[in-house]
Amino acid sequence: MRRCRICGKGYLSTVRRSHSMQATKVRLYPNLQWMKLSSGQRIKACVKCIKTQQRKMVALAA
Repeated sequence: MRRCRICGKGYLSTVRRSHSMQATKVRLYPNLQWMKLSSGQRIKACVKCIKTQQRKMVALAA
């Protein structure tokens, strides 16, 4: 599924409107990327979670 394994973020359901105001249903998906955990496991996570994880790792190293 297209869902972040860390925060559980999924798609948003919305409508796109043309010039004539005709509505078309669309799904807006989160920006999911592969991420490697310290255990060696690969998961799909949203970029916001990946950035947060990197900040935590830098704070621990300092």
